[in-house]
Amino acid sequence: MKILDRYIIGKFLGTFFFAIGLLMVIVVVFDYVEKMDDFVQLQAPWGAIIFDYTLNFIPYFANQFIGLFTFISVIFFTSKLAYQTEIVAMLSGGMSFKRLMWPYFLSASVITLISLMLSLFIIPPANVGRFAFESKYLKKNQNRSVEDNIYRQVSPGVFVYVRGFEPSDNSADYFAMERYEDNVLTGSLDAANAVLNPETRRWTADKYLTRSFDSLGVETFERHSTPALDTLINIDATEFGNMEMLVQSMGIGRLNKFIRQQKDKGSEMIGYFQVERAQRFSYPFSTFILTLIGVSLSSRKVRGGTGFHIGVGITLCFTYILLARFAQEFAKGGVMPPVLAVWLPNVLFAAIAAYLYKKAPK
Repeated sequence: MKILDRYIIGKFLGTFFFAIGLLMVIVVVFDYVEKMDDFVQLQAPWGAIIFDYTLNFIPYFANQFIGLFTFISVIFFTSKLAYQTEIVAMLSGGMSFKRLMWPYFLSASVITLISLMLSLFIIPPANVGRFAFESKYLKKNQNRSVEDNIYRQVSPGVFVYVRGFEPSDNSADYFAMERYEDNVLTGSLDAANAVLNPETRRWTADKYLTRSFDSLGVETFERHSTPALDTLINIDATEFGNMEMLVQSMGIGRLNKFIRQQKDKGSEMIGYFQVERAQRFSYPFSTFILTLIGVSLSSRKVRGGTGFHIGVGITLCFTYILLARFAQEFAKGGVMPPVLAVWLPNVLFAAIAAYLYKKAPK
């Protein structure tokens, strides 16, 4: 590794870590000020605020902005090099633009590895503690960990509806199971004050009702009290929680297993789960694309200097983020395949990066 490589790597990573560190300090201060009233009124201990919330919040928030600050860091110090004609001196000295990219991509590899480690292994367990704290000490998030009305598909054609589920004793005010064939209701079971055994996944209730429909659509209605309801349902107690919080708290191994289980059940939310998994890989790898765009844009000395480069760069970066959000929503709605939707912004911006690289000064 040459002195010039170490110089570029030091400038790149130094600027990046300084910028992301400064952002985290600002975000933590503003976040605390915004939520201070809840902390005081609900008597959140300082230890819980620092260790259960803040330290678990920082990795999540930092990872959301890694791509943006990689882009800004590259543009900021590369445009300064160009403005001081250092890029021209490097290229005039016989260094190719391709060779110039080597320390940039090495630095981007370090940032990508950090982002992957955060996405796959650090943020999911951190989210467990953060969500638990928010559910207890933030008013708007209280009772968010469990949905009031839960409707889940447990196997093809079989749906379960649960209202008023209480995690502390695994009880529900109302439990119903419906069976469909060719989108036609063929039978149902309804029970009040049902209890779930989380180990065996069996539901019990003292009294329940059953309905069945024959081929002519004639309904048969029965009340039961003896024997009491005791039925096995292929659903885990954790699936009654907020699904967004649930999948964000899963490590990659557990998430893969969960997606396979939901596929077997025929879950209609499978697209959302696949988007969550795919974006844990796509977003970190966008670092390479944004780095190439940043260097190609800012390596040319132009009127307006660093400010012009940063303005164009931020516009492109926010366009990428906006496109990624739209694509994810299309995937969650079933309009696009999840993997294609999540990786589409990377593909499009890779094409833009290739074009800008071709036009960069050689």
